[in-house]
Amino acid sequence: MMNQDHILRVSQDDEMESLVLHDDGNNSSGNPLQQQPKSPESPFNSFLDPPSYAEAIFTSFDSNGHDQTLEQTTRSGSESECMQISVSDPQEEQELTNSLVPGGSSYHTYLITTRTDKSEFGVRRRFREVVTLSERLSEAYRGYVIPVRPEKSSVERKVMQKEEFVEQRRVALEKYLRKLASHPVIGKSEELRLFLEGQGKLQLVRSTDVASRMLDGAVRLPRQLFGSESVAVDLNDVAQPARSGRDLLRIFKELKQSVTNDWTAAKPLVVEEDKEFMEKKDKLMEFEQQLSNVSQQAESLVKYQQDMGETMGELGLAFVKLTKFETEEAEFESQRVRAADMKNVATAAVKSSRLYRELNTQTIKHLDKLHEYLGTMLAINNAFSDRSSALLTVQTLSSELASLHSRIEKLEVASSRIFGGDKSRMRKIEELKEAVKVTENAKICADREYERIKENNRSELERIDQERQSDFQSMLRGFVVNQAGYAEKMAAVWEKLAEESATYSRDSS
Repeated sequence: MMNQDHILRVSQDDEMESLVLHDDGNNSSGNPLQQQPKSPESPFNSFLDPPSYAEAIFTSFDSNGHDQTLEQTTRSGSESECMQISVSDPQEEQELTNSLVPGGSSYHTYLITTRTDKSEFGVRRRFREVVTLSERLSEAYRGYVIPVRPEKSSVERKVMQKEEFVEQRRVALEKYLRKLASHPVIGKSEELRLFLEGQGKLQLVRSTDVASRMLDGAVRLPRQLFGSESVAVDLNDVAQPARSGRDLLRIFKELKQSVTNDWTAAKPLVVEEDKEFMEKKDKLMEFEQQLSNVSQQAESLVKYQQDMGETMGELGLAFVKLTKFETEEAEFESQRVRAADMKNVATAAVKSSRLYRELNTQTIKHLDKLHEYLGTMLAINNAFSDRSSALLTVQTLSSELASLHSRIEKLEVASSRIFGGDKSRMRKIEELKEAVKVTENAKICADREYERIKENNRSELERIDQERQSDFQSMLRGFVVNQAGYAEKMAAVWEKLAEESATYSRDSS
C-alpha cells in the first residue's frame, strides 16, 4: 500500500526551502489554488501562465467529473440522504481494571462526527468497538462485500511514534467508516446506526469467552444434528457458520466433511453448480493478480517522481551556491553573466522540484484507487468464503441425513430378524427418525441461507462491476490530465530558461 505520509516526506536540505531567488516574471496563474502571495521566503510560488491542461492539475475527479473534497460525502440509506463522516480529536484514556498496580494500560478514543441533511451528532469510540462492529456486520450480512476494517497491529504501534500511529489509525478509521456508509445495504443497517449515534458504550452483542463457547458447543451439536426432545432447537442457528470453540463438535463434523470432499473420489451430495459464478470467480482471481502488478508499478512511479523532485531541488541548491561563489569572485562582466545564467538554472530547478512534488501528491490521490481495490478484492474473497461456509453446512447436513437413513435401515433389517421385533432397536429407530425430522428442517434452513448468500454474492458483484467502471474511468482521467498539465508547466519553465539563454548567446556574439 502507498503510505502517503511516507512518500511525500521530502528530504531536501532546509536550506533549499529558504532559497532567495529573484524572479522578474509578472506571470500569474489562472488557478485560484496557485495564487499564493509572493514573499522573499517563497520565490518559487510565481509560475508561468497555465497551458491548456494546467487548469485541471489540482483537481481530483469522481465518476461524474465533480471535484472530490477531503470531507468526503457518502450516500447512505435513501438516495436523498447524504452523510458526512469525520474522525477527529483522539484522546488517550486509562483502562479501568481491578488491578492494584497503579497506572495500568491506556487506549485512545476518537470523536466520530456524522452530518446528514437533517442533523449532526457525535460519539466517542475506541478501536475495540470498531472490531465489535466489524464482527457483527460479518455475522449479520453474510455474502455481502463488506469493507475490511483496519488491522489492529501491535507491531506498528511499537515501531512508530505514538502520535504518528494514532494519526494513521484515525485516517484509516475515517476511510473505513465512510466506505461502510457508502455501501447500499450496510449504510442503512441498524448496526452502523447504533455505532454512529448510540451514546455511551456500544450496545452490540459480542461473543462470549472461549471456555463458555466450548462447553456450549458440546451441548448445541446434538440439538443441531441429532435432535433432542428435552431441548428446543433453533434451526436458524444451524444455518449460521460454526464459530471457533463455540460449536466445537460441529466443527469436527464439518472438518470431516471438508476432508471427505477433498480426498475422496466420491462426489459430495451437494456441489457448487453455478458455472457462471465459478467463471466469474476465476476471472476475479486473475484480475486481482493484474491489479497487484499495476499497483506495484504505480508505487514505483510515485517513488521515481519523488526522487526527481528531490534531485531537482538538490540541483537547484547546488547552483545557488555556485552562483553565490561566482558573484562574490567575479572580476569581469562575463563572470557576472555566467552567474546570472546559473541563477536562472537554479530558479528553474527549484520550480521544477516543487512541480514534481505537487504532481506526486496528485498522482497518489488518483492511483491510490488501485490499492483501495486490492482491499475490495479481499472483501470479495470474504464474501465468497461465506458462500463456501454455507455450502459446507448444507453438505454436512446432507451427509448426516444419509448417515441417519443408513443407520435406520440397518436397525430395521436387524430388528426384522427377531420374532416380535427388538424393542431396544425399535426405540433407537424412533429416536433416529426424530433426528431425521430435525435434521431435514435444519437443512431447509441451511439451504435457504445458502441461496440467500448466493443472491447477495450476485448482486454485490454487479454493483462492484458498475462501481469499478466509473472509479477506474475517474482515476485514469484525473491521472492523465494531471500528468499532462504538470508536463506543460514544467516544459514552460524550461522553455523560458531556454529563451533567456538564447538571448545571452546572441548578446555574447
